[in-house]
Amino acid sequence: MSGYYPEQKLRLPSRAEALAGREQAIATAKTHFVSGRDLHEPFPQNMRKVLFGMGCFWGVERLFWQVPGVYVTAAGYSGGITPNPTYEETCTGLTGHNEVVLVVYDPEEVSFAALLQLFWQEHDPTQGMRQGNDIGTTYRSGIYVYSDEDLQTALCSKEAYQQALDARGFGKITTEILKASEFYYAEDYHQQYLAKNPQGYCGLRGTGVSCFI
Repeated sequence: MSGYYPEQKLRLPSRAEALAGREQAIATAKTHFVSGRDLHEPFPQNMRKVLFGMGCFWGVERLFWQVPGVYVTAAGYSGGITPNPTYEETCTGLTGHNEVVLVVYDPEEVSFAALLQLFWQEHDPTQGMRQGNDIGTTYRSGIYVYSDEDLQTALCSKEAYQQALDARGFGKITTEILKASEFYYAEDYHQQYLAKNPQGYCGLRGTGVSCFI
């Protein structure tokens, strides 16, 4: 693709460098392959949302759809510039987007703090623009929230987990913690991929350091 360079995968593009994208959303699934619930809003009124980036979204989505209290999950792209990107476009490093999972949950059944514990423990948040063998900005660690309260909770959890990592000799956390920008659903075949392909690739690898929030 024109304008693509390998080193681009390791840094976020400027707006001038970013791919143009498209006005219309790309085609995707309508319902969750496991639960049968609608993947798209409106969700039940009491539900809350968060986006998690932990590397390849296949394994991340499976991790969270198995959590009691999680209403629905979806794989997608966020945190970048290009509107309505395709998977192939995100792989160039020229959209700025991260592979993320939308987690819609019932706060009366599972707390945001419990989801954060799972987030921190189930991947290595110190690796920068990669996660294991998956290299590039699309695999960066990220928490993208929808309220100021959740933003503060996420930032405090980062401080707590950094202390636990420091005690075990790990480096500094590189996780991006921001208010959520537009979430773009990934293609149909990415949705609940490991339910459709149980032997498929899962790159999730934690540090082995427990997180207590």
